[in-house]
Amino acid sequence: MNPILGGVGVGQTSGAGAGAAGAAGLGAAGGQPGTPVAPTISSVTPALGASGLCPVTTVSAGFDMAMDAATINASTFQVVGNGAPISGTVTYDPITRVARFVATAAAGFAPSSAFVVTIKSGSAGVKGKDGMALAADRVWDFSTGSKACIAAVDLRSAGLFGGFGGGAGVTNQGVNTVVNGNLGTTAACTLITGFHDASNIYTETPLNRGAVTNGAVFCAPPAPGTAAGMTIATQAAADAQRAYDDLAALPAGNDPGAGQLGGRVLPPAVYTSAGGTFAITTGDLTLDAQGNPDAVWVFQVPSSLTIGLGATPRTVLLTNGAQAKNVFWQVASAARIEDGSSMVGTIIAGAGVTISTAGQTAQTVLTGRALGLAASVTMVNTTVVAP
Repeated sequence: MNPILGGVGVGQTSGAGAGAAGAAGLGAAGGQPGTPVAPTISSVTPALGASGLCPVTTVSAGFDMAMDAATINASTFQVVGNGAPISGTVTYDPITRVARFVATAAAGFAPSSAFVVTIKSGSAGVKGKDGMALAADRVWDFSTGSKACIAAVDLRSAGLFGGFGGGAGVTNQGVNTVVNGNLGTTAACTLITGFHDASNIYTETPLNRGAVTNGAVFCAPPAPGTAAGMTIATQAAADAQRAYDDLAALPAGNDPGAGQLGGRVLPPAVYTSAGGTFAITTGDLTLDAQGNPDAVWVFQVPSSLTIGLGATPRTVLLTNGAQAKNVFWQVASAARIEDGSSMVGTIIAGAGVTISTAGQTAQTVLTGRALGLAASVTMVNTTVVAP
């Protein structure tokens, strides 16, 4: 990292830093209500000094107040690489107050290169809605590595399912389970229990009722299973297996915490458990897209995956443009999401997926999919939203 860039006095990216700057501006102006205050930049992506990035296509900056969109353009938001300006398109989102620079080149910024970003201040720079300009140029640097960005894996028809129990079925316990998307198994419909869709009920009881919304249940006869439904389920099973194989075939990545992902902030990449298991139990996991909405994470788990502990739920957080549809967990054995946890991504597990524990009332959330290749999926008061 260039020490000059780090010394511009605007390296803070937290909301607290932005708030302090705003308060200082009010004080300097006598603290009168309605006194114009200079805008500050509260966050940037990629982060100051970030290195080894895949060739991302987007650079962004978040402001602490509404900005004059007309002042945010290619003249005031510039990216330079190897001494030459990078061609790109600049946009501003008034809802999120985020300005973005998207490189013209489809492949993104060049690999193994250093870049400097400048957002200009002063009379010819960016301005807030009240006409006050940024007090000083915001300058930061980042560099790319040699690895290409990962492409999202094609789930094909399996992507339409929120839950799939291989040839062993899907079971729900509790009255608050909702699966947004299709639900299925290649087994007989008698192995779907505790659910209903818009057309049929699958062995529900007063204490075990789960709704399948924006989708339907697909399984084998006897009724309500049909030959057509079995065809759809069979295709989904084959497509889930194909996606699993595609994920497993990706070159192995590193293991950032000896199997423990809790408390970490991870950029997009392939991560492979060296010891066979991944767990998110010592803290929450944050996935940082660094301003790239197409960023992809793949977690290769040769054995089992655990999210949360019995009395300690954990959460997977998405930040800086990360999207649940681009997170994949390839699990050779079983995956378990503990009570009250909030998980993100498509889980494809050889030995099935267990979500929460019988008798628990805390809602457990999966923004993604639970796809079992050979074993069942079980849910207890679970919300599944297929992204």
